[in-house]
Amino acid sequence: MPELPEVETVRRGLEDKLKYFLIQDIEILSARTISSEGGVDVFIKNIKGLILGNWERRGKYLICYLQSQYDSKHSGWLVVHLRMTGQFQWLPSTQIPCSHTRVRFWNNEGREIRFVDTRNFGQMWWISPKHLPREQINGLNKLGPEPFSTDFNPVYLKNSLRNRKRSIKASLLDQTVVAGAGNIYADESLFDAGIIPTKESRNLSEVEISKLYSSLTRILKISIGKGGTTFKDFRDLEGINGNYGGQAWVYGRGNKSCKKCGSKIIKTKVSGRGTHYCPICQK
Repeated sequence: MPELPEVETVRRGLEDKLKYFLIQDIEILSARTISSEGGVDVFIKNIKGLILGNWERRGKYLICYLQSQYDSKHSGWLVVHLRMTGQFQWLPSTQIPCSHTRVRFWNNEGREIRFVDTRNFGQMWWISPKHLPREQINGLNKLGPEPFSTDFNPVYLKNSLRNRKRSIKASLLDQTVVAGAGNIYADESLFDAGIIPTKESRNLSEVEISKLYSSLTRILKISIGKGGTTFKDFRDLEGINGNYGGQAWVYGRGNKSCKKCGSKIIKTKVSGRGTHYCPICQK
């Protein structure tokens, strides 16, 4: 599943390519992609003819401010969750869609933004201007602070973890603790901080919590700069892989040598998720 760096990379691409994109026409090839109330018909009726404004990211959600083409009046939001395999493709001219194409948008110049989703778990919502997205989408309402916000800091992290018996890996994957982190960057951050993924969250020392905070925010920033990771199905709007994966320390490197100590990287499952760590560097 795309995580914060990948979703942020997509957001920047959408912001760059779709600034003032007038939705002239829409084609929905998969009704299950549309999750807002009223389904496909209401979605098309309320979005067709609007202009895509600024794009924001909240956790793993993409949120676009919609405007009227006549007076720039706020006309609601388009919200997207990529889920496991969702991706956007920018096409300067119309091409035959692949079998995994779910939604197509065209502007008045014939340019197309296409939502492609192999597993077909991605979701889109139209949210009325009468409501905020978090009021209508339960997952948005439950999100914890953004990793780069002032609300996310070592004190907050300490308070969030102090009574948690679950593993620190499970806590990092909990979107109510921190928004946007996922399997890849949880493994990478825990390695960087020298913390074994199975350690109970409540047992982390203040020093470990401080290290983990620094590691998580630093690695997420590095990955954003690299355009995300090459793992799984992630591509940006122009079909280009992210570059972070080539420098991963543990994720995807099961049974390979640790880049720091030379020991074998262990791949196991923690809370049902594939997990990678070094038994020597992480305690």
